[in-house]
Amino acid sequence: MKTDHRPLFPRRRAKRESRFSFRFLSALWCFWLFVAPRGAAQTYRVALPNYHYAFPRDHFSHPAYQTEWWYYTGNLTALDGRRFGFELTFFRQGVSREPAASPWDLRDVYVAHLALSDLSNGHFYHLERVNRAGPGLAGAEESASRIWNGNWQILWKGSEQQLQAIAENFELHFTLHSEKPPVIHGENGVSQKAAGPGQASHYYSLTRLDAQGTILLGGRSFPVSGLAWMDHEFFTHQMTAEQTGWDWFSLQLDNRSELMLFRIRRKDGSIDPFSAGTYVDAQGRATPLYRDDFDLEPLAENWHSPVSGATYPIRWRIGIPKLGMRLEATTLLPQQELAPSRADALANSSARPSSARSAIIPTYWEGAISVSGSRESSVTAPATPLHGVGYLEMTGYSASVSSVM
Repeated sequence: MKTDHRPLFPRRRAKRESRFSFRFLSALWCFWLFVAPRGAAQTYRVALPNYHYAFPRDHFSHPAYQTEWWYYTGNLTALDGRRFGFELTFFRQGVSREPAASPWDLRDVYVAHLALSDLSNGHFYHLERVNRAGPGLAGAEESASRIWNGNWQILWKGSEQQLQAIAENFELHFTLHSEKPPVIHGENGVSQKAAGPGQASHYYSLTRLDAQGTILLGGRSFPVSGLAWMDHEFFTHQMTAEQTGWDWFSLQLDNRSELMLFRIRRKDGSIDPFSAGTYVDAQGRATPLYRDDFDLEPLAENWHSPVSGATYPIRWRIGIPKLGMRLEATTLLPQQELAPSRADALANSSARPSSARSAIIPTYWEGAISVSGSRESSVTAPATPLHGVGYLEMTGYSASVSSVM
């Protein structure tokens, strides 16, 4: 199928465009996560308590805030038992709020990431895309019931979402149906990430999406089914210079409960007190979790990236004493790092060839995981076994990211 994707600067030739887009994307990512939010113009609103969510309005764009993202991840199984994980994420970064004189004026930059984890066969595919809104190139519009970047899109049809992502070597076509209402994270409408007014985001999730559809890969069509998760955040300020990265988990357990947990790491090696999470019970009721309510402990099993040089913990122990939960998370596929290839890194780097990295190219690990453990309902009753699937995101492990924080 012919793509309708057009580049940010459409006159560039394809090969040059790819390298330019990656360089631009890399610089932009670093800028907006760790520089722009701390110096954002006062024309952007900050995330403050008592925000009133309304749906479907809040599924779409919030241009009054400078930064916004939509994360779709999931674990799927084909009819023949082959297991997959997927990630499709859309980002919007505000650049200017001056009135636009032309559809090509740059008011927002739209970035998208797409990844497919072939868990059974040990392959990981990922790519990225950057666009301006232009005349319909990218956006997130309630009027169109659509979030898109080129031919990667989420299309809302009533209570269902249709996910489509077409790449050169694979395609995703899914229908997503939420089995629970949206879960609002944090308190009073904000997920606080640091001390001070506005150092927060408005953050909600669809924690249990029934996913049905097709993956096209290697000339084959795989009918698949499973569970997906959607995160949506919008904010202007969030993290501070002392915070060096985060470890974020979304877990979907076989007792129909879910967990979102994140720990924020600080430069001094400590865990930030604003680390937090949410427990969602089988009926969809949410309970906020605070730093002292849970433990995320990396175990002695790591994966070292030959591209970025980063070392990621890929086995974790998760404890939530107030819920009686003890879990362990691991992955079938250690290589789920989103990073440029060694050739791209060299092409975009002014560093020595031995480093194979540019100081501005960010890298993060985002991948499918499985969990197992137990939950104790009382001191006298036997523990109930728990199993599930999820996604893990780890940022700030690569020197190229920490150098800009």
